[in-house]
This record gives sequence, C-alpha cells and structure tokens, in this order.
Amino acid sequence: MRRFLSFRDFDWAMLGMVLLLSLVSVFQIYSATLHTRYAGFHIKQIFFILAGIAAMFLISKVDYHRLLDLVPWLYGAGLLALVAVRLFGHRALGARRWISVGHFQFQPSEWIKLILILAVARFIANLGGRRLFWSDIFRAFLLVGLPMILVLLQPDMGTALTYAPILVASLFLGGINLRQSLILIVCGSALMVGVWSSGKILKPYQKARLTSFINPDNDPRGSGYQIRQSLIAVGSGGIWGKGAAKGTQTQGDFLPIPHADFIFAALGEEHGFVGCFLTLLLYFSILMRLIQNAQTAADLPGSLIIMGVVAVLTFQIAVNVGMVIGFMPVTGIPLPLMSYGGSSVLFTFLALGVVMNVRMRRFVN
Repeated sequence: MRRFLSFRDFDWAMLGMVLLLSLVSVFQIYSATLHTRYAGFHIKQIFFILAGIAAMFLISKVDYHRLLDLVPWLYGAGLLALVAVRLFGHRALGARRWISVGHFQFQPSEWIKLILILAVARFIANLGGRRLFWSDIFRAFLLVGLPMILVLLQPDMGTALTYAPILVASLFLGGINLRQSLILIVCGSALMVGVWSSGKILKPYQKARLTSFINPDNDPRGSGYQIRQSLIAVGSGGIWGKGAAKGTQTQGDFLPIPHADFIFAALGEEHGFVGCFLTLLLYFSILMRLIQNAQTAADLPGSLIIMGVVAVLTFQIAVNVGMVIGFMPVTGIPLPLMSYGGSSVLFTFLALGVVMNVRMRRFVN
C-alpha cells in the first residue's frame, strides 16, 4: 500500500540538532565579531539560515528519483557555471570564485558538491550491484575530476578537496576491492610527491601553507601566522573559556576571520574545552542520525545519496577542526553550519533537504 507522504516523516530530531547548531553559529559570530570590523555579520547569517531552511523544505518535496533523472542537466549546468566563474567571475584575494548577480554573490563550487553527490549515487546505482571494473573507476574519477580541475584553476584547493570524499565514499560503497584500493593509493601518493617536487603546480601561497603546517615558527608573521594565532586562541580558552566577547585574540583582531574559517578557534577561546566538546558531540549526533537514515532508505540510490552527504560533512568537520588545532594545513574549508557564508550554509541545508527527501520516502512503494 502506498503511504501518504507528509512532513510528519521528517527527521525532526535531527532538524532540532541542526537548528541548535545554527543558533550556536549565530551567537558565536555575534560574539566573535562584536568589537571587530566584522560586527553585524550575524544578521546576514540569520538570513542565510532562514533561506536555507526554506530551501530544505522545498527540495524535500521533490522526489529524489526525479532529481537523479535530472543529473545530466544539473551536471552540465554546474560545469557551465564553473566555466563562467573562470571567465567572468568576481575576483577577490587573487582568486575568481564567485558570480555576482545584482547585490548578491554565489559560489558555484559549493553547489557542485550536491550535484556530485547525486551524480555519483546515480552512477554507482546504475551498475546494478556488480563488482567495479577499472573502466568504472576511471569513469567515476572523470565524473568528479572535471569539476575538481575547474575549481582548482580558480584557484580554490580547499573546496576542490571536498569533492574527494564523495569519490572515495562512492568507490567504497560501490564495492572496490583491496587490490584496486592499494593501486589507487600508490598512484595517488606518487602524484602528490610529483606535484610537490615539480614546484610548478602549487601556487606559492599554497606551498607556504603546507610548509608552515610542518613548522609554523619558520614564518610566524607570514604563512605561519594563522596557525600560531589559532593555537594561542584555543590554548588560552582552557576548560571553561574566557566568556562570550571576552577573547583577547578574537576581539583584538589577532585571530584571522574569526567568523568564518577560524570560528572553532574563537569558540575554543571564549567557551573553552567544554564548549568545543559539546559542539563536536552535536556534530557527532547529527552524523550518526544521518547514517541511521541511510540504513533505512528505501533503495540503494537513497542510501548512496545520504552517505555522500555524510562523507562531505565529515571531511569538512575533520579538516576545519584539524586546521584550527594545528593537525591540518590551512585550506579555507568552512565548518558546516557554523562558519559564516551564504553558499556554504545553503549547500548544507539543501543537502540535508535531500536527506529528508530520502527519509520521507522510505515507506513509499
């Protein structure tokens, strides 16, 4: 029997956790920017979140099977948008990453993540559960690699790297065997060594970030500045933190962009280990809820879509938090639902909307 589809099938518990995290984001952006030149950005973040919630409910009503049918068109439009960024995009800080439409700017590379999640899920599901051949692996690499190259040319290595977990998760869930995995790992390692040793592919600032990650004291006022200030901010927070709007590194404008890439460092300084632990616990609960929804999906494409979202969010959380505490190089990857930014917030809510889409149809025949 076909069950009537309604918002009663929403994962309201997960939505509650997402909204709580969004509320933490607004207050943290307000607190971290109160006495800085970024004051007032929390108001914009509220509008981004409200727009994201609306988009989430809207996309949840469009059957995800229909979205999968539209993947070729969505993928083509995404590639055209990335080419448009390359040709006509707004330039800032030495990179073209945004397209301006009136008073608004959007970053196509963020939206591509959702398109790739759908595209890869469709590709793996269409294999019918058979084992992966090398031709399948090559096609999966090509599917993800084309937009990745276009984003790297902007240049935006951070966002391009977020496409990798989509590919890795899809190959793992698609049934890649151990021999194929080992060959890819060896080839990937050789490629990274070649890129580093060539001295021609990485931009000077990208190479400086990797060098400063290994030893930030080599250039404490240059490439190592962000990592050093972040470590000072997190370390000075102690167990309970210095209190809202009382962080000396944050309010003194020593910590770079405390409302965006380094918002977790601002959180650590103002709310200490306890605040960071509770925030990470909230992230963990959301990810576990997502995995539970993947397990109860009605079909393989639904499970693959949700696990693609899990892969991207897990990667972004791990890299951003690792960057803040000095375990990862500075990459410019935002912390989902916490960092300031319209494109990032909207992508996350749209991705969660597709997850809700799959969940709402788990009992529909």
